[in-house]
Amino acid sequence: MDFAAIFIDLLQGLPPWFIVLFISAIPVIELRGSIPVAIGIFGMDPLTAFLLAVVGNMLPVSIIFYFLTPVSQFLSKHSKIFARFFTWLFKRVEKHGNEKIEKYKNFALMMFVAIPLPLTGAWTGTAAAIFFKYSFKNAFFSILLGVIIAGIIVTFLTVSGIHVIDIILGWFA
Repeated sequence: MDFAAIFIDLLQGLPPWFIVLFISAIPVIELRGSIPVAIGIFGMDPLTAFLLAVVGNMLPVSIIFYFLTPVSQFLSKHSKIFARFFTWLFKRVEKHGNEKIEKYKNFALMMFVAIPLPLTGAWTGTAAAIFFKYSFKNAFFSILLGVIIAGIIVTFLTVSGIHVIDIILGWFA
């Protein structure tokens, strides 16, 4: 059984709104995966899907902001695998954001999170905010605005994509 099948089995029987919140909180997937699932699989209206995805994507931000540094230090001290992972993570954040974030601060963080690509969402944005020593308030609002922008983009692309697929399938009906 592959990972996707195990994941689907674990979530079976849970209400769709909870599944959307849960998927939105998963690193890398975040709302980029939950909005298409909400609209395409569960048939949610786009506004409900968007709102659930934004809330779910923002749920881990506070926890990550306050606990990433102590947890990463603890795990790195006790595991070579985690030491390599956190070294990679913080080097990646520094390499891809140092000049931009220092110059434009909050706008740069918001735009980084708003780009709906893997590894540019709320999780990585929160790691960047920690690395660049943002206050929680500035980080939270910049990340929230970025998540909202990403959510609008993904919702638009999902609804448009479903509409295009319906048109194409209509040609063959």
